[in-house]
Amino acid sequence: MSRIGKMPITIPAGVEYRLDGNVVTVKGKKGELKQEIDLTGISLNLEGNILTVSRASDAPDHRSKHGLYRALIQNMIVGVSEGFTKEMEVVGVGYRANATGQMLELALGFSHQIVFEIPKEVQCTTVTEKGKAPIVKLESHDKQLLGAVAAKIRSLRKPEPYKGKGIKFVGEVLRRKAGKSAGKK
Repeated sequence: MSRIGKMPITIPAGVEYRLDGNVVTVKGKKGELKQEIDLTGISLNLEGNILTVSRASDAPDHRSKHGLYRALIQNMIVGVSEGFTKEMEVVGVGYRANATGQMLELALGFSHQIVFEIPKEVQCTTVTEKGKAPIVKLESHDKQLLGAVAAKIRSLRKPEPYKGKGIKFVGEVLRRKAGKSAGKK
């Protein structure tokens, strides 16, 4: 039995769960999310405020969907009730980040500034303190969209292994390399 799949999901107060055919809809104070689910071999049982995901058999197809759909529904419920946050550091001399509305302006050492348009479901703020790397803070109720936006921003200038310059997640440990050795005598 899947360890993740057999764990029950607690639906907090203020969150509305609905199953229409094969579409799960979750609505809360942060927003509304929908997810299409393949219900062949998977069943969703709601008792009070406890939702359980169970499977019909140990077929590989059913086993693979069991944990996946439980995790997706859990992330939807946490997203609409609490939300998700990702923080990224812009490390490098002269590297800057500035958020205005849904536009993120980045100076990353290229000959031009990069203007990145953020989807309306994601809120973006930047924090710039003197002597520290600027921090880009992304918040959303949709975990999948938030991860995709963060990955796209990071791909604009991935951290390099020698000095660590680039865009990295806060708390991310980079594998560093030694520079050139001293010349021969």
